[in-house]
Amino acid sequence: MDILKLIVVFAVIIGVLWKKKPMWMAVTAASLAAIVLYRLPISKTAQAFWRGGTAWTTLESLLVFYSITFLQRMMEKRRNLSNAQVALNGLFNNNRVNASIVPFMLGMLPAASTVLICGPIVRGAVKNSDLTVPEQASITSYYRHISESFLPTYTSIFIAIGITQGRVSAGAFILAMLPMVLALMAVGWIFYLRRVPKDTGMIPDQLRIYYWKLLGQSIWAIALTIILILVLGLPVWGAVWICIILNVFVNHFKIKELVPFFRSAFEPRLLVSTWLLMIFKELLTETGVIMKLPEFFSTLPIPVFMVFVLIFLFGTVVAGTQAMIVLCMPMAMEAVSAGHTGLALFTLLMCISYVAMQISPTHICLVMCAEDYKVPLGTMVSKTIPMVLLFTGIAVAYYGVLSLFGF
Repeated sequence: MDILKLIVVFAVIIGVLWKKKPMWMAVTAASLAAIVLYRLPISKTAQAFWRGGTAWTTLESLLVFYSITFLQRMMEKRRNLSNAQVALNGLFNNNRVNASIVPFMLGMLPAASTVLICGPIVRGAVKNSDLTVPEQASITSYYRHISESFLPTYTSIFIAIGITQGRVSAGAFILAMLPMVLALMAVGWIFYLRRVPKDTGMIPDQLRIYYWKLLGQSIWAIALTIILILVLGLPVWGAVWICIILNVFVNHFKIKELVPFFRSAFEPRLLVSTWLLMIFKELLTETGVIMKLPEFFSTLPIPVFMVFVLIFLFGTVVAGTQAMIVLCMPMAMEAVSAGHTGLALFTLLMCISYVAMQISPTHICLVMCAEDYKVPLGTMVSKTIPMVLLFTGIAVAYYGVLSLFGF
């Protein structure tokens, strides 16, 4: 019964979005539905609202979003994003590289609002293709999140590796994921990228060194942000603001140019949607339905590894990657057959987490991407589903290969 209620709650989100209402309205309606259907007491509801609305995770997400939007405004003012595309065209003359590799590299920056920087670059790369706007939004999110599926700089990956208590090392996981990264790249090409003309129409009139220099001048702030996070372990918002301050001097910004950014970087619709999503996730946690998923799926007549696949898939859609890793990864590692390291199942479940986050209405990045492209979230997700379905089949087959070799 609780699982059925959960389906109804998500149906509310889909229904409201289908009516072309904003995301904040859909999340609000779903939150009210969860409170009523699960009969949450006022005290628990208030606690969930307080935790979701005031937790540092929530506030940090809002701060990072504002910070990166501010940096984006600076880059737009100095035409850094358009210059980066000119540089890439001069180096590779390949729209498909611009639409895939660039979001993949930008995705190394662990912040939801990075997708807003990817958007203009992808739109410029595919403007001469027959891709619809929802398809453009889909591949923007799809390629931006490939880095998030395996880089241990992301909290979820770091936590997951730690939970295995040494059974799976970061190095082994990254090596095991490399074929899956290539598979993700290929799947995106099969469905959409192959429809994008490779030739940018640009005839380079400068030496390659000129374009490498232009690329460095255009994206140094993003590259430095990633380095500060990876090497020094700085929080994302701290690294971004260091680069913002440096950018003031490097690109000679005047005070009168910066003042409008403080206002324009504040986008109420996206910030409110993000804040409400964090509260919604806390309400779902308070219902206890997440803890009942293992019991529900364990009754199905399917192999043990497939039970965990379903748990991770549906659980991550509902509660996010970190919650399911903390709740279920220990159980998954205990279920690994004798003589196996657990790497095969671990890799499969992390692939499934990627799949789930690409179709989850509680995923902040998806909301931002849909808002940026001004398309319904459901329409964007529908364009992503064929890609993640094929990738899921590849991931399961890869699990079988790794298992044969005792991983």
